[in-house]
Amino acid sequence: MNQDYFKIEALIIAALKEVYDPEIPVNVYDLGLIYKIDIDNENNVELTMTLTAPNCPIADQIIEEVKQSIENIPETEKVVINLVFDPPWGMDMMSDEAKLQLGYL
Repeated sequence: MNQDYFKIEALIIAALKEVYDPEIPVNVYDLGLIYKIDIDNENNVELTMTLTAPNCPIADQIIEEVKQSIENIPETEKVVINLVFDPPWGMDMMSDEAKLQLGYL
């Protein structure tokens, strides 16, 4: 594992917490849209994510914002975003903070 893995992962998570789904006032990380973050030895990032709905009208915008937020981190190199819908997103994937913010707790 890359020796800077955890440092870079923390920077990525912080950046993802600045990207919001425009229809829901919660960031993509706390919404539970990020399934996996892989960082290789050259600091290339492969992120697997989903959306709240497969037919999201602003999917391209959200994916581009996620990609840009990671590319803006100086420690990262190439960024690849994999969009998946299996497993499907559900409200149980949200962080407690997101649930509280949306009134589910």
